[in-house]
Amino acid sequence: MNKTAAAGSGGGNKKKTSKSSGRGWFATLLYWLIVMAVWGLIAVMGVIVWYAYDLPSVDKLSAIQRKPSLTLLDYKGRHIARFGDVYGEPVQAGQLPRHLPQAVVATEDRRFYSHFGVDPIGLTRAMVTNLFAGRIVQGGSTISQQLAKNVFLTHQRTLKRKVQEFLLALWLEANFSKDQILTLYLNRVYLGAGAYGVDAAARRYFSKPAAKVNLAEAAMLAGLLKAPSRLAPTRNLKAARKRAAVVLNNMVAAGYIDEAAAKGAKTKPAGLRRGRAGASAQSARYFADWVMDRLPDYLGPTERNLVIKTTLDRDIQARAETAMLRIAGDAARKRKIGQGALLAMASNGAVRAMVGGKDYGKSQYNRATQARRQPGSAFKPVVFLAGLEAGIRPDTKFMDKPITVDGWSPKNYAGKYRGRISYTDALAYSSNSVAVQVQEKVGREDVAATARRLGLGSANPRHPSMALGAGETSLLRLTAAYAAFANQGHAVLPHGILEVRDGKGNSLYRRSGSGGGEVARPWHIAELNQMLARTIREGTGRNARIGRPAAGKTGTSQDYRDAWFLGYTSQLVAGVWLGNDDGSPMARVTGGGAPARLWRDFMKAAHRGQPAMALGRPGRKPPSRPSGNLLDRLWRSLGSSGDVQPGEGRDLNDPANREGQ
Repeated sequence: MNKTAAAGSGGGNKKKTSKSSGRGWFATLLYWLIVMAVWGLIAVMGVIVWYAYDLPSVDKLSAIQRKPSLTLLDYKGRHIARFGDVYGEPVQAGQLPRHLPQAVVATEDRRFYSHFGVDPIGLTRAMVTNLFAGRIVQGGSTISQQLAKNVFLTHQRTLKRKVQEFLLALWLEANFSKDQILTLYLNRVYLGAGAYGVDAAARRYFSKPAAKVNLAEAAMLAGLLKAPSRLAPTRNLKAARKRAAVVLNNMVAAGYIDEAAAKGAKTKPAGLRRGRAGASAQSARYFADWVMDRLPDYLGPTERNLVIKTTLDRDIQARAETAMLRIAGDAARKRKIGQGALLAMASNGAVRAMVGGKDYGKSQYNRATQARRQPGSAFKPVVFLAGLEAGIRPDTKFMDKPITVDGWSPKNYAGKYRGRISYTDALAYSSNSVAVQVQEKVGREDVAATARRLGLGSANPRHPSMALGAGETSLLRLTAAYAAFANQGHAVLPHGILEVRDGKGNSLYRRSGSGGGEVARPWHIAELNQMLARTIREGTGRNARIGRPAAGKTGTSQDYRDAWFLGYTSQLVAGVWLGNDDGSPMARVTGGGAPARLWRDFMKAAHRGQPAMALGRPGRKPPSRPSGNLLDRLWRSLGSSGDVQPGEGRDLNDPANREGQ
């Protein structure tokens, strides 16, 4: 009995101990879960408090931080185009056609009217979708969160930004009604092509206020929210219409419209309705970008709308665009001409036309101002001017023959040599042999000094090949150097801005300063003019003849990588470059071919209706050259020492005098 009882008693204790142990393990787990939850909550609250400490001021909500819109006028005061961000009239969500806010809500935040600023369902769905896709393909931000991000925060994907976005969305929901939040969103959201807010976008794309958009147009506007720059109808109308069809499907799914209404809008999709200003904007965009890049030097940061009176001539710009169509056809493709640039300026450096490529929509790289290419024989006038300054006369004779300098043997084009030839004919027929002989006779340093005076001081190698344009320069700088030939030897500073006014008419900047000083003697320039006129009449530039006095020079770099024509009349200086961005060779395109013909077509059109005038400044006869070479030698010594530089007599504190740099 005792043993049995003892045994029974022992068995009961074991069962009790097992149950007690199970309860102890569960209690311990529960305890630590509670501890972790508490500390996790504390940590989360700490993060929230930490990021809430430097939340941006909510004062930004009441004032739209506008970027300036820029209205460009040509030098005669005629409208060219309007650029920059555009803001329409403030609109109320309740005053818009119902289908516009409905399209936005159906696509961006279908539970907008039921959530508290953050949508847990949408956020979970986005997380699952992105997890299965292996990348971010869907966002879970609500309209309130997007408004918080657009108004107060940056677009960086950081933990801090997401936490602050969450807090600000809650603040918006606590302080504003749903319709007020939607109104703020519709007025602030970016919709591509520089348009902020639905009213600005409706005016930009459809030439009507947002209050008058139809269903198809509303769907297109709502569709832009996904990728405004990529889907903007001005850039890709087909993609914008495809996205609008998705929005219409979303509206059907949300119960805002029926299938019939969606089908009707898809059958007659929205299209662009833009006035002439849009076309002008496209044609002058290279010039406009160049001008806008320089605005901070004049004004600093500003939120004011600006009216900029530029040096551009609207008519000449249009003729430049027409002439550049030469490089967009089959003939150009067969010759492997991928790109081109054309620049025209007055003899004082005021840019009248600028085309930086054949299609701004495809490439905003400005080949007129940004590209650095070898000028080839277009550099030779610099060498021949140095020769004139050294005492060589236009009728001085040279032997055009094969030569070797420092182990290097330059060859004439097609291996053709003319024997005994005048200095003038050597330039007219672009003799490489004579150009190198002149450089070696004058001295490479003197040639480099002449180039510096003309604004071509960078990247001129002290090698015999410098005479043949082995250095690199831009079309802007090279055209400015030729402008000095057209104005009797005064350096020019290429510029595009004459005056800047704000939207109220207040003058913020006006160009002043006398420009560049004299960098070459007028009698040397007069002689060079006649030599370069011979180049067009009889030499390598024959294809550039325009039926009036003109001077110019062809240029072709090694392996036909660059082809140039630079020339001028008394009224206008213009330069043309053709080539490929990657430096690949063209199909035997020389400066005397396609560039000369393009220059001819442009200059004929640009001079239409203007009187023919002798080379030199209008109304001034080039002075006769003094006898003797004493002044020549003095001038060369000053130029070589660097004491005479472009810019003497100008105010370097005026940003206008730094514009071409």
